[in-house]
Amino acid sequence: MFIFAHLNSEKLRISIVNYTNTLPFKWALKRNSLLEQIDLQEDIPSICAQKLKFKQVDLALVPVALISELDTYFIETDYCIGANGKVDSVKLYSEVPLDQIKTVTLDYQSKSSITLTKVLFKFFWKLPVHYVDAKPGFENEIKDANAAVIIGDRTFGLSGKYSYEFDLAEEWKKYAGLPFVFAAWVSTERLDPSFIAQFNTALKQGVDNIIQAVEDDYHVKTLSKENTIEYLTHRIDYKLDEEKRKALELFLSYINQL
Repeated sequence: MFIFAHLNSEKLRISIVNYTNTLPFKWALKRNSLLEQIDLQEDIPSICAQKLKFKQVDLALVPVALISELDTYFIETDYCIGANGKVDSVKLYSEVPLDQIKTVTLDYQSKSSITLTKVLFKFFWKLPVHYVDAKPGFENEIKDANAAVIIGDRTFGLSGKYSYEFDLAEEWKKYAGLPFVFAAWVSTERLDPSFIAQFNTALKQGVDNIIQAVEDDYHVKTLSKENTIEYLTHRIDYKLDEEKRKALELFLSYINQL
């Protein structure tokens, strides 16, 4: 039975990442008639993942590294949070060159970003490092041979603060020759195709109207409107096309070798 069949009495629970990069999706969904049928919850990526894994939501925009932990999964839409080269919001920061890094503190907000870091160190850079789970305030511990991965809106305004910064999507592109998918719309039970068709249409509306979405819902303190539009149109790549699906499969294969 499709989950959609329950919508008459119960709204479909949807978890979406509350970063700037999802602004086009949120803008469109909040203005679409679908809003009456869904319970839209905004979370950090790790909470989106947790909610889906424990069936607290029916559909979620989750870090793709979570997929390897699910017994069954369905990538439900034609849209994602991806990048074809530089993304500007998922970075490794350091005060020393790569080969001098001893420890890497991993941002607790997204499993895909920390897993990508491990894949790059093991398979691309081929450097042994020790990983440390981040605690609040970890951004202040980037010194000496300790580097850190910082993701999302917290990267805005950090340009030039540290001696070295490595854009992880750009480094993946150098290594794999493919774009990267950070998050995809995933369910653990197949949803009704008619609902997904409507949902896809709403997501497309957002992606096709980024400038309007920023004009209406702009709220980023550390980015101007112009820079926000630049980021959403030239850094984030939303279409889950064939190249990204290929990249996703490759990334998942590397996870099994970590």
